Amino acid sequence: MAGRIEDYALIGDMQTAALVCRDGTVDWLCLPRFDSHAIFAGLLGNEEHGFWRLGPAHASDAQPPRAARRSYRGDSLILESEWDTPRGTVRVTDFMPPRDGAPQLVRIVEGVSGRVPMRSALRMRFSYGRVVPWVHKHESRTVAVAGPDSVWFDTSAETYGKSLTTYADFTVAPGDRIAFTISWQPSHKEPPPLPEPEQSLEATEDFWREWVGHCTYHGPYREAVIRSLITLKALTYAPTGGIVAAPTTSLPEDIGGVRNWDYRYTWLRDAAITLSSLLRTGYREEARAWREWLLRAVAGDPDNLQIMYGIAGERELGEAELDWLPGYENSTPVRVGNGAASQLQLDVYGEVTEALHLAHMTGLARNDYASLLQLKLIRYLEKHWQEPDEGIWEVRGPRRHFVHSKVMAWVAVDRTIKLLESGDVDGPLDRWKELRDDIHRDVCERGYDKERNTFTQSYGSKELDASLLLIPQMGFLPPDDKRVIGTIEAIQRELSTPDGFILRYPTSGGDEGVDGLPGDEGAFLACSFWMADDLAMIGRVDEARKLFEKLLSLRNDLGLLAEEWDPRLKRQVGNFPQAFSHVPLIDTALRLTASGAYGG
Repeated sequence: MAGRIEDYALIGDMQTAALVCRDGTVDWLCLPRFDSHAIFAGLLGNEEHGFWRLGPAHASDAQPPRAARRSYRGDSLILESEWDTPRGTVRVTDFMPPRDGAPQLVRIVEGVSGRVPMRSALRMRFSYGRVVPWVHKHESRTVAVAGPDSVWFDTSAETYGKSLTTYADFTVAPGDRIAFTISWQPSHKEPPPLPEPEQSLEATEDFWREWVGHCTYHGPYREAVIRSLITLKALTYAPTGGIVAAPTTSLPEDIGGVRNWDYRYTWLRDAAITLSSLLRTGYREEARAWREWLLRAVAGDPDNLQIMYGIAGERELGEAELDWLPGYENSTPVRVGNGAASQLQLDVYGEVTEALHLAHMTGLARNDYASLLQLKLIRYLEKHWQEPDEGIWEVRGPRRHFVHSKVMAWVAVDRTIKLLESGDVDGPLDRWKELRDDIHRDVCERGYDKERNTFTQSYGSKELDASLLLIPQMGFLPPDDKRVIGTIEAIQRELSTPDGFILRYPTSGGDEGVDGLPGDEGAFLACSFWMADDLAMIGRVDEARKLFEKLLSLRNDLGLLAEEWDPRLKRQVGNFPQAFSHVPLIDTALRLTASGAYGG
């Protein structure tokens, strides 16, 4: 069975990513892109669906031993795991070199002390564990072929096949270094070049050292910020600049439940807030690449803006279920594709406009089409802002007039007015000022509960929603407004777990609720960071710092966060690692640092 979500480490090459468990098993890898079919899908099933285990040899009926220690090498995405065994200590270094050609996963075994028997067990299964490839020798190399895909396995260790698995049994002594590499190549092409593991390791370390060197944040939370930035970089598809929400699909928000979604796509919302964090920490090139991705994705059809696209800007993301996979801890269905791509979510217009505004304000080279796109988006909102939508949380129940969606429509108009006032573009300034006032008035009259002194999830609703925490952060109302303070305190009372973390909205347990789904979910980590931000903004800085540091303690030993935290099971849940968790971590660290609200 797959490990707990927090047992996994991320390695990647800015085009795809692998998850490596504490026992040395790669249980998830899609090749050649984030959204390609997995060749290791054991994460969502079992060993029959593909894995690669590399670690100390153990009895076939025993649980694989877990590494005694593991960490990333400095500020990089190079994973080092060490096992202490009765016969000695061994280290395995896992990484994926930033690529010019074939994608590679490299694993280097190094003897530290004693003489340690080791085993590599490689079981490739294409098409998410459904297809057994033809594995054979090509000269001195092992290759697995199925349809359009081929994966080449290279090592100096002696290998043999058994039970449709490729094994290598060997022993390492101090100073021994034995490398194992898999490389993907279209099956109709010539074999990929022989890997050079040691040179690739050096180049990968140099890449990350140089990249991290551009970070402009040097505050007290630097370690957490740097690891989050590296994670966001790893989730960026280098050829296009698109940013995936997570490298996985169908890791459940509710263990054993149906809240399982494919996050290997680019949500405009997630990518826009990621751009904000990158710009504020010195990464202008990534911000420029994302803006160019956005303009290509939306080009020619801004009136039909989707909430998400493929990593190269693809629009068709049809959802399907993989019924041969039993799911992570029996959480079904396992889904690929995402039907929410066709939803109407008016808040996206605000997030995109805010990102374009920030890029403009921070001096990113002007792009005339970006300004033109912004004007077209506002013209669309003029006609549609009064419509109900599915909202930020992509509910699969009926559309509603979500307050957050209206607030973000206000943000879109407000930031475009600022663009017009800068003199860079022309537009109907007076008309849009009136529109901004109309939206603001509508929200304050229809989305605010005077008796409880709180904004509500949607017009006419009594429910709360953690997205309301963004009202002061977006400048819709000042932090000291009594309605803002009342909303913050209401969310603390009604949407807080016993640990002080924040739920997105009330769920219904066994019945279908506002989101159209049965079951519950964990505390949403982004919302919990938003609460820390709001507490700092209203002057409760010690409380904000304590909540932030409690959130930092939820990270796994490598500094990674999934989408949610299950307060009952005390474990991470949801797709992993999650951009929408790491971005607000960075934002809250910047806010607390600026306010001086950090402890010793």
